[in-house]
Amino acid sequence: MNSRRTLITGGACLAAAPFMWSSAARAADAYPSKVITILVPQTPGGANDIIARALAQKLAAAIGGAVIVENKPGAGGNVGTAYVARAPKDGHTLLLNAQSVQTINPFLYRNVPFDPVKDFEPIMVVGVAPYMLAVNPAFPAKNLRELVALAKAQPGKINYASAGNGTVNHLLGEMLKTAAGIDIVHVPYRGAAAAATDVVAGQLPMTFGSFPGLMPFVRNGQLRALGVCTEKRTQLAPELPTLAETIPGLYANAWYGLFAPAGTPREIITRLHLEISKAMEGADMKERLAGLGVEAAPGTPAQLASLMRDDLVRWAKIVKDSGAQLD
Repeated sequence: MNSRRTLITGGACLAAAPFMWSSAARAADAYPSKVITILVPQTPGGANDIIARALAQKLAAAIGGAVIVENKPGAGGNVGTAYVARAPKDGHTLLLNAQSVQTINPFLYRNVPFDPVKDFEPIMVVGVAPYMLAVNPAFPAKNLRELVALAKAQPGKINYASAGNGTVNHLLGEMLKTAAGIDIVHVPYRGAAAAATDVVAGQLPMTFGSFPGLMPFVRNGQLRALGVCTEKRTQLAPELPTLAETIPGLYANAWYGLFAPAGTPREIITRLHLEISKAMEGADMKERLAGLGVEAAPGTPAQLASLMRDDLVRWAKIVKDSGAQLD
């Protein structure tokens, strides 16, 4: 009896494998079986939100189902991100997140209610939002090399404005300090707009900021761009050098990525990646993103996973060196 019971149990196990596979396949074939929600962990109106709504429209047309966007801001994006981490693993709740939430917040906040790697299935990078270093036109440095030389000659005398403690703008300044071996002083503001306004007015000499936040000032001559912070030159302004051209390794890609809860069937991830990749190839999507200062940069789930791993290592060191910490 014992041996027969074992045989029956073993047979049941053998039968379970194709059953489990066929269940996943059937789930993918029936997908979507209800409304898909793309959750944005920031307030409406920002680049993340606008991108999500454009993708929702394209995805709904491609899969023949309803797709909505829900905003759930709070704690620098942590609230909405944690919500998706706990959502059903069926592909009906997705997360369109900024790189800063996935790869900086885990080191910046004392208690982060999600694991950026274990809690999510990467689908794809949607776009890259270049940051740049810009100075007031009266500032004597005309390029990054001259800025570094000036800072070394005047340690602790050159200030840079940021959008606040722990923001990407702040941490880029800390990255420059470490990479160039210079002593520049961080001056936090309440938002990127206020920081840029004071640099334009000459109250401070320099700032790091997003492409859409600073480029209008650069184009009308109110600021001088010393370089972009991306690894390669951006198609949005190919005339601008990268900071890495002067100091190798000095780059930080700010990106937007699409994720599903960990455990979502691979067949569903594959389908979402395929349909959204097609949408991203359209000229209308590329133009819409460019208008937000975002360069379309679709890739594979594996590429997003690799980018995440690299950025987590990079930002862990930068945040630690900066001493920034938020509750």
